[in-house]
Amino acid sequence: MSKNVNIDWSKLGFSYMKTDFRYISKWKDGQWDDGKLVEDNQISISEASTALHYGQQCFEGLKAYRTKDGSIQLFRPDQNAKRMNDSCKRIMMPGIPEEKFIDACIQVVKANEAYVPPYGTGATLYLRPFMIGIGDNIGVKPAPEYLFCVFCLPVGPYFKGGMTPVNFIISEYDRAAPYGTGAAKVGGNYAGSLYPHALAVEKGFADCIYLDPLTHTKIEEVGAANFFGITKDDTFVTPVSPSILPSITKYSLMYLAKEYLGMKVEERDVLVDRLDEFKEAGACGTAAVITPIGGIQHKDNFHVFYSETEVGPVTKKLYNTLYGIQFGDVEEPEGWIVKVK
Repeated sequence: MSKNVNIDWSKLGFSYMKTDFRYISKWKDGQWDDGKLVEDNQISISEASTALHYGQQCFEGLKAYRTKDGSIQLFRPDQNAKRMNDSCKRIMMPGIPEEKFIDACIQVVKANEAYVPPYGTGATLYLRPFMIGIGDNIGVKPAPEYLFCVFCLPVGPYFKGGMTPVNFIISEYDRAAPYGTGAAKVGGNYAGSLYPHALAVEKGFADCIYLDPLTHTKIEEVGAANFFGITKDDTFVTPVSPSILPSITKYSLMYLAKEYLGMKVEERDVLVDRLDEFKEAGACGTAAVITPIGGIQHKDNFHVFYSETEVGPVTKKLYNTLYGIQFGDVEEPEGWIVKVK
């Protein structure tokens, strides 16, 4: 059990904070050890580790939520485990058993319970599981050993002053190669996005939007998040492509749009020159749940969706439904919530 912590929950942003315990497990000779909680937040690895030279590493992001009755819950951690194993498979790392992944997350949350923000603050405990290739290796081949870790930190609500739309610009750069690692959550995808992101911010936009790498005609991702649009006849549309990271938030929103809001749902191509088919648009992911898109700059054309200052009603309803499930105020679909205690 963690000590009492003195944190001003209202001042939290999204920045690193050392908490008391993290989980660590090592893979060697074809199997994982039992794993354990440790206090040290420093990792000592071989200078020849594949993670350092050949980018053999992947990660996940999920949150623990404090509910009204003071209990703590995780949102769909089995989906993070599945996605991590898909990432591992793509870059030749050993999978992590789903029950081991979820158990590691639960252990970390319990050991750092004092850092789980109170209900009503909008703040959460962010969990970062990751895996890296380690050991002495210099050839371009899979590592002889692997390290799986989960650490956590409290993070503030994404929208400090309430949810407001932001603007994006279409990037000339590609986020991933056709049939590359776009669907895997590997670090190289993010390293490559830093420069296009900086260019977008320099021009006064929140981030950039990436088009499909093959034809540059279809929307794929919004920064590090997935895109969705609401058509004029209330259909929830999100792009389909082998280069898109399968967002757990996006698939959750697709289910809620259909089952809770009675909307039609389509996973299909979103052509960049057909943005006028959408009355609302947003980016979705773990951090913000939904970031409403005010407008998109594409070459000389700036397309505004619902409004640059107001959030559209469908986007708001989707956000409130998912947010309510995560914090235990709305009844969840079966199997979505894992109680920590």
